[in-house]
Amino acid sequence: MASQPGAHARPDADQDKIDSTLSAMRFGIDVAQQRMPWDEIVSRVQFAEGLGFDGAWGFDHFQPMYGEGPGEAFDGMTTLAALAGQTSTIRLGLLVTGVTYRHPSVFAAQAVTVDHASHGRLELSLGAAWFDPEHHALGIPFPPASERFDLLEDALEVVTRLTTGERVSYTGKLVSLDNAQLRPLPVQRPHPPLWIGGNGPRRTLPLVARYADVWHSFGTPNSLRESSHRVDELAAAAGRDPSQILRAGSLSLSDDSDTVRRYITKWMDSGWDYLVCGWPEEGRGRVEEFAADIVPEFA
Repeated sequence: MASQPGAHARPDADQDKIDSTLSAMRFGIDVAQQRMPWDEIVSRVQFAEGLGFDGAWGFDHFQPMYGEGPGEAFDGMTTLAALAGQTSTIRLGLLVTGVTYRHPSVFAAQAVTVDHASHGRLELSLGAAWFDPEHHALGIPFPPASERFDLLEDALEVVTRLTTGERVSYTGKLVSLDNAQLRPLPVQRPHPPLWIGGNGPRRTLPLVARYADVWHSFGTPNSLRESSHRVDELAAAAGRDPSQILRAGSLSLSDDSDTVRRYITKWMDSGWDYLVCGWPEEGRGRVEEFAADIVPEFA
């Protein structure tokens, strides 16, 4: 299932459908990283690697987002670093890292570390953060949305500049660099693939168009069609080839196999390149069935 971002092109913005036989879909698995012991997280990622999934995805929170009462929630970036040593082929990422949790320069250093620990298997995601109860409970500042997006923009600049390995300066809205330098260079050049999550038209999509290698958003091909076309327009205006921004959506594995096939076909026909599969309530048997019976038809 594995391939590198940008490996195949998307259609032009005015083309509604593509011939799905000309492209392949990449599949990742969300391991549902909360309310489970550490060994189960590792086991799920290794299980997905054995089945040939392109990527394994966790989350970036310090408390469970769902359910009642206390539960396990392991830190996202250190989880990726540990998983790098427990796996060998599967790509590793978080959907998505919140920019409020770490200073952008620290985050850049962590990303380079994970990229080396995994020998170039990091998917580097960023988002403006949203889970305010967690921030308030743990004493983490949760500024207004406008400031969080300013911080996201600064973080994207900081990461892309520091991963050059050169001495760089930058005057940002909230974060600045003064003759800063990080070494070593990341394994993946110029940096690990940058994922940006969300579909806000005013702040998120312009950042996607300027910085993202992969855009991830929740919805359906129809509900995201306008946003996807807008990304194409903004990327072209920024001097980028829109086809180099991969589109990533989400897929439920709990539907019957024919329905799952139909959904994948709709995503592909709409020009999407990657689907993050939610860990199904039915468990490992359903994941294994999907990997064996459905994935080969599309990958």
